[in-house]
Amino acid sequence: MAQFTALTSRVVPLPVNDIDTDQIIPARFLKAIDKKGMGDNLFADWRYNADGSPKAGFVLNQPEAVGAQILLAGDNFGCGSSREHAPWALTSFGFHAVISTSFADIFRNNALKNGLIPIIVDDETHKMLFDYIEEVPNAEITIDLESQTLSFPNGSVKFPIDPFNKTCLLNGVDELGYILGFEKDIAAFEAKLS
Repeated sequence: MAQFTALTSRVVPLPVNDIDTDQIIPARFLKAIDKKGMGDNLFADWRYNADGSPKAGFVLNQPEAVGAQILLAGDNFGCGSSREHAPWALTSFGFHAVISTSFADIFRNNALKNGLIPIIVDDETHKMLFDYIEEVPNAEITIDLESQTLSFPNGSVKFPIDPFNKTCLLNGVDELGYILGFEKDIAAFEAKLS
């Protein structure tokens, strides 16, 4: 997993509530067991016409979306099934963070395990961010994981993240990598037992 410390990026606004994991990555793409190329199928039913051509009006098909690494989504993002393919598709597309007022627990956990930061903000900040991005489409915001701060031109807010996942993300390790960081301590403990 890639290390995450801070990120400054443009934002893709997707003001749709209750986006479930089947909308993020439709079930027909779940046969893949490799993350590579998953981003091509992100929001596939919303992004593409039946013939595979891009839908002109969908936000990810707009020039402003190219290279943006933060998704600003509606309430209750990632509800539905427990498919790990949803954060795979988001990160494969290039997103490193999703901002919402709430996330489904299973999606949030899968996201954190795959290096995608789910950032929870209050309703007022959420609305302000959508208004700001609509007014200034190429605006950038900054996420600082160490200070747990989301910064924008007219202010900043703190966001919650549990200490274990924060440590893993800051060090670029998953749960196994975290445990392996204590390999010498484990070996010393086992040596005392024998």
